Amino acid sequence: MQLNELIIGVKGAGEQATGTAWRLFQSNFRNIFMMEIESPLAIRRQVAFSEAIFEGRKRVESVEAQYARDPQSVRRIWREGKIAIVVDPQWELVKHFNPHVLIDATIAKRNLGTTLADAPLVIGMGPGFVAGETVHMVVETNRGHHLGRVIDAGHAQPNTGIPGTIGGYTGERLVRAPGNGKFQSSLEIGSRINGGDIVGFVDNLPVKVRISGVIRGLIRSGTQVHKGLKIGDVDPRGEPSYTAAISEKSRAIAGGVMEAILRVYNGQGNR
Repeated sequence: MQLNELIIGVKGAGEQATGTAWRLFQSNFRNIFMMEIESPLAIRRQVAFSEAIFEGRKRVESVEAQYARDPQSVRRIWREGKIAIVVDPQWELVKHFNPHVLIDATIAKRNLGTTLADAPLVIGMGPGFVAGETVHMVVETNRGHHLGRVIDAGHAQPNTGIPGTIGGYTGERLVRAPGNGKFQSSLEIGSRINGGDIVGFVDNLPVKVRISGVIRGLIRSGTQVHKGLKIGDVDPRGEPSYTAAISEKSRAIAGGVMEAILRVYNGQGNR
């Protein structure tokens, strides 16, 4: 079997999942399907293929994903040279397509049901997976010296709860829901804001930012949220073009996934 014939399933279609699918596609892995929930909670929506669920299609750095309603649509999208994304919270398409590679990119910080039996090669991103027990390999997602490292025995570093530093800020750049309810905002990702500005409301509760910059990510308006949920991200560097670019973290993680796949399939012939 040629590498470009591999069928690759991806759980999730948020920022990290998108960065991985993008890099695999750019490396001529073209049979990729991504599985998402009906109302994705992606923050960096400019670089999340999950937006195709709402818009029908989503282009990220010249690669396009299209929404597929059934397995037949998935194959049609592949023939058209695009990535397929489906609403499939129970991951039923894994049974239908029997992928050669399954990547759990939900970044849930825990295992939501992925097992070694799901595919000949199962890769987990970040905490919640144990290489050799629940998945075949784990890719480190924690920023730092080991970001993107492939782990073939053991687990990734535990979740620190502290976001990476951008422009000298960590937790201050995050925007969290002040209560339970429906989030509403008229602002666009890339908009310039000042510390203390109101960027939206959760029901009648104002959502304020703590630092100045541009809106790097913002959950889709109309989404039901709960108190404390991360719903936005501010980039203090103030460069709007960064909002539509895959991050260095996503690229590093994607490189780890690529390495894991090539370790198993490159030069191995039929599997």
